[in-house]
Amino acid sequence: MSSKIKTALAALAGLLLLAALVSQIPFVKSAVMWRVEKFAIYAKNAINPPGPVPTALPVTPKPASPTATTAPTSTPAVDPTPSLAPTPTLPPPPSQASIKSPPFEKQTPNNCGPATLSMALRLYGWEGNQANISSVIKPVLQDRNVNPEELRYYVRTQAGWLNMEYRVNGTIDLLKRLIAANYPVIVESVTSLDPNDALGPTDDLWAAHYLLLTAYDDNAQTFTIQDSYHGADLTISYSQLEEEWKPFNNLYMVIYFPQFEEEVKSLLGEDWDPTSNRQRALDSALKNAAANPDDAFAWFNLGSDLVYFDRYEEAALAYDKAREIGLPLRMFRYQFGPFLAYFHANRNDDLLALTEYARGVTEMSEEAWLWHGFGLYRKGDYNGARKAWEKADKINPNFFEDQARKALQLVAP
Repeated sequence: MSSKIKTALAALAGLLLLAALVSQIPFVKSAVMWRVEKFAIYAKNAINPPGPVPTALPVTPKPASPTATTAPTSTPAVDPTPSLAPTPTLPPPPSQASIKSPPFEKQTPNNCGPATLSMALRLYGWEGNQANISSVIKPVLQDRNVNPEELRYYVRTQAGWLNMEYRVNGTIDLLKRLIAANYPVIVESVTSLDPNDALGPTDDLWAAHYLLLTAYDDNAQTFTIQDSYHGADLTISYSQLEEEWKPFNNLYMVIYFPQFEEEVKSLLGEDWDPTSNRQRALDSALKNAAANPDDAFAWFNLGSDLVYFDRYEEAALAYDKAREIGLPLRMFRYQFGPFLAYFHANRNDDLLALTEYARGVTEMSEEAWLWHGFGLYRKGDYNGARKAWEKADKINPNFFEDQARKALQLVAP
């Protein structure tokens, strides 16, 4: 063998060794694994693309679908909160208001929740970044979603000098009122993904996204947003935000110092009490579903508000209608009310069908695996349930309240 060939082989071996060593650096390893996984998912879905969200299976006897006249209208039996004062009549917020923008933080893959929360916390003197947050509530890079409950959990346990609350059924006026009082607001809304992030050639590119609102302007009819996916200090019109906010039941989050809780209470009014907030949301959802019977999100929100009050059979019917009209393929990556509704309404086949679909779209979803496990357990497939719950625990070892580990106790030897 010539000396040139030996030198070339030695250089190649050195490069391979260097590449192997570099690939073990956590950041590099994570980035490489992420790209490999994206390619594998795209290739799989190019061969076998996910179809539309499955419609409900036949129910015997078949209950009547909820309509404008048959949708549930009774008020749940809820004890009134004696300390809850009527909402005071507050003056209208000024036509403009702004909060100083925090240092912008570009999200790492599927990390908009931690990145957005990081930017919000910095406005309160917190020193950290999205990696600090994701290490607690999203330790596995491939975990595709962070829930509002997980964001609140982080604030309350890791930034204990602050508190965080989230509610649904928010309004543009309420967002403005909070910003005018110097409270930045996080909302959950819809974004259109870059085609480079597609799951496959038939991807609808519809995804959930957290936004941090830091200013508004009535003259321009816009909010200023910190968007960890698209950029800093962008603007979004009131009308566009309303449209993209609706699929998530107009959910909003506010962070505050505990000593200012009374001020936050007065700003939220009746919505400060979670049950009162959900009752108002349910009333709105009933009206929206009646007025817009072809709006899948109106029916989905109705189902979610009914789940809050444990009205599972009615919620399942509302979700049936939403599925019949058509939902985005990633819907069950972010919202899990249907899993609870079908489980508690004893519609186990629907639960299994929907969690099977959700896992096909988002394999790394601890919530889908958790509820698929419950469906298998109810079916009598205890070994399958154990595997599903072990998978959920592997995806997120810090799963909120250790739900997967609690479930595993059901099949412990």
